[in-house]
Amino acid sequence: MSFSISRVEDYEVLSRQVAHRITEALASTPNLLLCAAGGSTPLRAYQLLAASRAAEAERFTKLRLVKLDEWGGLEPDDAGTCETQMRTLLIGPLGVTASRYLGFASNPADPQAELARIRDLLATEGPPDLCILGLGMNGHLGMNEPAPVLQPFAHVAKLTQQSLGHSMLAQANKRPSYGLTLGMTEILASREILLLVSGAAKRQPLERLLQRVITTEFPASFLWLHSNWTLFYDAAACPAIAA
Repeated sequence: MSFSISRVEDYEVLSRQVAHRITEALASTPNLLLCAAGGSTPLRAYQLLAASRAAEAERFTKLRLVKLDEWGGLEPDDAGTCETQMRTLLIGPLGVTASRYLGFASNPADPQAELARIRDLLATEGPPDLCILGLGMNGHLGMNEPAPVLQPFAHVAKLTQQSLGHSMLAQANKRPSYGLTLGMTEILASREILLLVSGAAKRQPLERLLQRVITTEFPASFLWLHSNWTLFYDAAACPAIAA
């Protein structure tokens, strides 16, 4: 098992380390399949990755991208969707073509058919080589919410009130009615996982994660079963815990 902790002073340093790790992985695996979470925590790392592509465009010509999750029931061009964030921060800036992108539609006519499409694509194209995750306030990974049981594969998620308060949705035209997300088996099948945790608001969930107690009521705890993952956190998130 390979697990490491990288504690850094601030969000900028964290973002630079994560962007560097992605470019390193891309150097060794040119057709890297990157599973990317949305939200504010990885935003700066994605910006830095785009800056790297501006300087070394050739390195990114085979990069593949899979979107971790999506807010269901929103139009694809809604400012609150993960799709909008992916296109703004990654797909456009990194030159990811349609044939190299796997992503849930945000407002599919048939959500179950959309889930089957993504499951089939991931079975053919996957597993992800590198997965970028954020830590939910309630321990969720993607939209795998705390529950008595967790779903193994891509599924429709019932969103908690805590998740519906996500900062991304402040820009949305309406409230999402459900979530679409990769399941825990698909996430944990990733060859390498980077978990990003930043800011004082994440102190409590990070402290809980570091207790190393595995429970479906805190989905991020299942990362302790993974063979190759790194926890990146800044001093604001957990100033008292040493690496």
